[in-house]
Amino acid sequence: MSKNNFRIYATCHIGDAAENLLRDKGYALDVYPGPEAPAKSLIVEKAASGVDALITTLRDPIDAEVFEAGKGTLKVVSQIAVGFDNINRVDANRYRVPFTNTAEVLNDATAEFAFLMMGTLARRMWDSEKMVREQKWGAWHPFLPFLGDEISGKTIAVLGTGRIGLAMIKKCTGFDMNVLCYDPVYQNHRFAADMEQVMELRHKLGMVREKNWIKYVSLEQALAQADFVSLHVPLIREGGSPTYHLINERTLKLMRKEAYLINAARGPVIDENALAKALKERWIAGAALDVFEKEPLAADSPLLDPEIEDRCRLFHHFASGGRITRLSIDPEKGMAGRCIQGLRDVLEKNYSGDITRMPYVVNKEAWTGSGADGEGI
Repeated sequence: MSKNNFRIYATCHIGDAAENLLRDKGYALDVYPGPEAPAKSLIVEKAASGVDALITTLRDPIDAEVFEAGKGTLKVVSQIAVGFDNINRVDANRYRVPFTNTAEVLNDATAEFAFLMMGTLARRMWDSEKMVREQKWGAWHPFLPFLGDEISGKTIAVLGTGRIGLAMIKKCTGFDMNVLCYDPVYQNHRFAADMEQVMELRHKLGMVREKNWIKYVSLEQALAQADFVSLHVPLIREGGSPTYHLINERTLKLMRKEAYLINAARGPVIDENALAKALKERWIAGAALDVFEKEPLAADSPLLDPEIEDRCRLFHHFASGGRITRLSIDPEKGMAGRCIQGLRDVLEKNYSGDITRMPYVVNKEAWTGSGADGEGI
């Protein structure tokens, strides 16, 4: 089969430009109209019909049932997301189906959104606009009916110093913030040292009155000392450094009463019942969330309690939702571009067909002799 005859099934639209690029290459592309996710039974049916590739999202369960249905024809699963919790890695390795993701291109967009959530929450922008729209603004006053909290000069704890966490730190440095870093797996001391030099130079040039600082600390120290806590850890449910419900009653009680919590990482990193309780009982000052334990957020979620709406900002998993970041067909800029490039690398046998050299393939271990389950393949 030539590359111009490959059949692709996408579980959602990924943008006209990316879809047209595939079709212009001669690919037969079938797209689920959405915007809701297709039933798993439909994905299984499409895999069994002989498609060569699936384009998937975090909403789609991809496991042995899907791989078995596509056995002999399914060559790649291309995920338009950084995360791939929905793809069973062991099953993918067992069936020797590579899957790709769109890491890195959304680092800045996600960090930018986390920073803007922090500002919106702390400066009470929603409360102000709501008051104006509801015609409840009586007269200007220096501190009534409420005040927000400044960000500049404050201390932020960045939990998780991977690519997005580092991008967040760079943005915070521009607002003269001090930075507490925590990462349970890898501490990037080289980056911290480089940022320290930047802070030193800004102080030397008179850009800031006081020299800012950055340092790695324990989780307990980070939570206890920070004015803002921003989550950028992956979701790890088991193992030596689990992050599932990292933020719970115990850890929320370690935070300062004036502190704010920001989450643009993974929903299950926070115990939402504990957070709602913390907000209601004012253990912390507020929270802004772009991700949730279950999405969409259920109508009966405690986070929707009107009693805490003035200090709880909620968004629709929108952090990477910038036009260029989501739709650009340049794989160095856009998720859509990286998604289809990863797919094409496998189908068109780029890199001489060597899966281990393809930059966007996640499960390279399936072709190097040891699977994710530790067994040889």
